[in-house]
Amino acid sequence: MGASHSSEKLHCNRYLNGQGPPSPVQQANDEVNGKFKTMNGSQPDGQMTWVILHRDLPGFPEDNTLQINFIFPEGTQTDKHPHPEQPFAGLRLLAYLPDNREGRRVLKLLEKAFYQRLLFTVKTNKDGEDTITTDSIPLKTQPDGGSRADGYPDSDYLKNVKKELKEKGIE
Repeated sequence: MGASHSSEKLHCNRYLNGQGPPSPVQQANDEVNGKFKTMNGSQPDGQMTWVILHRDLPGFPEDNTLQINFIFPEGTQTDKHPHPEQPFAGLRLLAYLPDNREGRRVLKLLEKAFYQRLLFTVKTNKDGEDTITTDSIPLKTQPDGGSRADGYPDSDYLKNVKKELKEKGIE
């Protein structure tokens, strides 16, 4: 491309009736406006690991249990958090899934959401402290106690969490 050619349009709309791909400038603007941008949340740096427990969860008597371990060290808030440059407390959290085909599928989706920083965020709690908490994706943080206690049995949990993840673009 010579100096007299514009680099703004890399295609010819003349034969496409204006329906060609957007210009690089439009594509860049679309990314800034979120049309093509990969969703990344405000989750602080942390670690996600999992192990298999040789016990069943209520409602899944034939399956072992996947225990997911989330560890976040204390840190400093960014501009995506309530009080930038202020400290926040760390967090250790356990979550549970049945070790079956559906549970493993949800585990992979949760891993994807974790690495896109969508599972946790920093929020101010009722005591005025800035802490790490789950964002909008529900986690089962108790192996039992029912859905009111964030535990099992909860026959709709796997279906509901997949729906929530799909709404965040995690499939």
